[in-house]
Amino acid sequence: MLSDTIFDFNKTSNTDHWNVVDDAVMGGKSSGLFYLDTAGKGVFEGHVSLENNGGFSTVKYSFDAISTKGFSKISFKVKGDGKAYQFRIKRKSTDKYAYINYFNSTKDWETFELTLSEMYPTFKGRKLDMPNYDQDSIEEVAFLIANKKAEDFKLEIDSIVLS
Repeated sequence: MLSDTIFDFNKTSNTDHWNVVDDAVMGGKSSGLFYLDTAGKGVFEGHVSLENNGGFSTVKYSFDAISTKGFSKISFKVKGDGKAYQFRIKRKSTDKYAYINYFNSTKDWETFELTLSEMYPTFKGRKLDMPNYDQDSIEEVAFLIANKKAEDFKLEIDSIVLS
């Protein structure tokens, strides 16, 4: 089966292009952190706060364009905390909107597989009147938590792959 690895974490992974963006950009008080743990997994953890109309934390990875031609799915192996997360992709990292879908994490390592054509465009939490993902490349992937409640979170990431 044809596949293309977007990111595969290990003990020597360079995480310089992984960045956390919290609701602090709009005055909120959420705080996310991203780091490589001793096992070589990416860890996105922190606290979502609803103070000052906040309520989200995201970690995003930007990279040179990867072609999605010939691929229909994107999969990622994660271990969570039982909470719902959003997985996001952008055709261009400078796009204001993202194509998204949701998954419910578990406390076990699990591989989620999302169909690219089922990912739908959103901007600031609102679904846009545009077609679902039908592009030929991506430059950014992200994980976001925004469950409309104050909560601690932790998501461990092993790999992200096109297939």
